[in-house]
Amino acid sequence: MSDALKTSGMTRLRNYFLTGFVVCAPLAITAYIAWSLIGWVDSWVKPYIPVRYNPDTYLPFPVPGFGLIVALILITFIGFMTANIVGRAIVNFGERLLGRMPLVRGIYRSLKQIFETVLSNKGDMFRQVGLVEYPRKGVWSLVFVASEKETEINQKLDREGDPLIAVFMPCTPNPTTGFLMYVPKSDIVLLDMTIEDGAKLIVSAGLVAPAVKMVTVNGEQIHGALANPPLDTMPQPARRSRTASSRPNR
Repeated sequence: MSDALKTSGMTRLRNYFLTGFVVCAPLAITAYIAWSLIGWVDSWVKPYIPVRYNPDTYLPFPVPGFGLIVALILITFIGFMTANIVGRAIVNFGERLLGRMPLVRGIYRSLKQIFETVLSNKGDMFRQVGLVEYPRKGVWSLVFVASEKETEINQKLDREGDPLIAVFMPCTPNPTTGFLMYVPKSDIVLLDMTIEDGAKLIVSAGLVAPAVKMVTVNGEQIHGALANPPLDTMPQPARRSRTASSRPNR
């Protein structure tokens, strides 16, 4: 009886520890990342702040985040100045100067286009999550599907009937690295999960999977649309799963 009580007590303590770890670990990691980001920005901005305006010079302790606040104010002020005619003229003049530098102009234009695409409100980034057979047949990889656009690649390869779609296959557990691939549209299986859910699935190495969406069609609960609809518009009526609809009758 005592052995059973000891086992039950140890199991209870283990469960308490795991529960506390699940609660504390995300908070600690988030706080560490935020604190590291604040310290990194402060180390870049504070050396350029005049001594009379830097609180670290007359306080007995450093003020974390002061450089971040100054950076946010400065970026906002630059955006305000750029919005008027004088600011746009200065920016255009600077871009013309950079455009004459052989190495710098390529880097600047690429970075500018990336930031404009990422921060735009047009939603032209990754629009859907899909599956592609890679690296071999029968093995599926998660990809982020970009919007369908007319590109030189489709014209050169004469892909009018089944155009090639740009997809990004991220690596686990770091979704910022991966491979850019152009895949035939018919080979992409679109999923119902959001981009955020797809990113969680990749970062967690498949441990945090989104719940399967169920819809009601004619009073019957079925899975959400897993077929291959057009990338531009998703049809409203739900369809059965791709596996069930594409399986031939024997």
